Amino acid sequence: MKLIDVIFAVAAGLGVAWLAFGLIIGQGIEIKFLTPVLFILLPLLSLAGLWIGFLLGKKFLWIFQAAKFLLMGVLATLVDLAVLNLLIWVSGVASGLAFSLFKGISFLAAMAGKYFGVKFWTFEKTDTSSVGTEFGKFLTVSVGGLIINVIAASFVVNTLGPQFAIEEKVWANIGAILAAFVAFVWNFFGSKFIVFKK
Repeated sequence: MKLIDVIFAVAAGLGVAWLAFGLIIGQGIEIKFLTPVLFILLPLLSLAGLWIGFLLGKKFLWIFQAAKFLLMGVLATLVDLAVLNLLIWVSGVASGLAFSLFKGISFLAAMAGKYFGVKFWTFEKTDTSSVGTEFGKFLTVSVGGLIINVIAASFVVNTLGPQFAIEEKVWANIGAILAAFVAFVWNFFGSKFIVFKK
C-alpha cells in the first residue's frame, strides 16, 4: 500500500466518525465513553479494510479497486452530506420537493471532486489525453447514479417518512446514506467497465 492509500483510509474513517458522532448527538444521546472509540476505531477499521482489499487485490485487482472506490465514495458522501445539511440549515427545509432539489445539488457537488480521485487513485489512470471524453462518460454514469441516488433518498424520506420516532432532519440523513449505498453499485461498475475500462 502507498502513503496516499493510508491517508485516504484514515480520512474516510475520521469522516465517518464525525458523521456518526453528529447523528448520535442529534438524537440527544450521551456518548462520552464512545467518543474516543469512534475517532480511534473507525479510522483503524477503514485502514484495515483497505489493507485487506490490498491483500485480496494481489490476486483479484478489482477487489482493491472496489475498496478504494468505496473510500472515495465515503469521502464523496461526506461532501454530499455536508452540502445537503448546509442547504437544510440555511433554508430550514428537510423534506418535500426542496429536499429532492437539495439532494441533487449536494450529489453533484460531491461528484465534481470524485472524478479525479477515482481516475488517478482508484483506477490509477495517468493518461490525460482523453480527459474530455472520459469525463463525459463519467458524467453520464454519474447522472445515472444521481437519478438512482435522488430517487432512493426521496423514496426513503418522502414516501416511507421518518420511522421509529426519528427526527425529520436525522431521517433525511439516513435517507441520503441509504441512497449512497444503492448508487455505489451502479457507479463502481459503470466507472470500471464504461469510463475507465482498458
